[in-house]
Amino acid sequence: MLVLLPPSEGKAAGASGPALDPGALSLPGLTAAREAVLAELVGLCSADEDKAREVLGLSEGLRGEVARNAALYGAPTRPAGEVYTGVLYDALDLGTLGAAARERAGRWLLVFSGLWGAVRIGDPIPPYRCSGGVRLPALGSLGRYWREPLESVLPEAAGEGLVLDLRSAAYGAMWKPKGELAGRTATVRVLQSRIVGGVEKRSVVSHFNKATKGRMVRALLREGLEPGGPAELAEALRGLGYTVEAEPPAKGGAPWRLDVVVTEL
Repeated sequence: MLVLLPPSEGKAAGASGPALDPGALSLPGLTAAREAVLAELVGLCSADEDKAREVLGLSEGLRGEVARNAALYGAPTRPAGEVYTGVLYDALDLGTLGAAARERAGRWLLVFSGLWGAVRIGDPIPPYRCSGGVRLPALGSLGRYWREPLESVLPEAAGEGLVLDLRSAAYGAMWKPKGELAGRTATVRVLQSRIVGGVEKRSVVSHFNKATKGRMVRALLREGLEPGGPAELAEALRGLGYTVEAEPPAKGGAPWRLDVVVTEL
């Protein structure tokens, strides 16, 4: 099974591991593309702080992120699973999983990134700031830039099993499973259900969406559940106590959609 996750905008600070080496990251077929993005990002942030803030969409209060990006070459690292923070990763809480679940996380989880394309949670990376929606002056839209490199490596990484796609729209645009692989891919939408005037109302709420996805992945890792396909995934999640509505694709070459309905955070 391969679980596709979005990164977090905020990153944990205080890395003290080995210096960054793009060639040491998983999916070595992405190394050249990573080095190109890294070079442009470092150059941009080293040359003009105000322009870098504009390109990266950073507020005045995040000006320090530009200097951090400018120092990425040789920066100390920590495992990607410790760098990414925020609601989803707090709910996933990788550090408190048992040894077997952590080993599964290392194999199953793939975090998408505007800078790295995609990394495993054990990959050593420094904190950085570069979202998938950024348009760099020379490379253009990173969402578009990464499509070809990721298409060259991710079908093999996905193997023959289920692909559970939990990415947000910006990162979903970087790579879309195709053909037979799409047919064993499940996208998940988390809906909050409320009763208003005696009528059920459903809506997508960011906090519910991220926290629920983190808890779902944690439960799958902890229980060692590895469904063979989207229909089996829906049953596995129901067995874990989730309310799941599964919608097969209307035509071939498209993913399944699973709606997970929650009433409380």
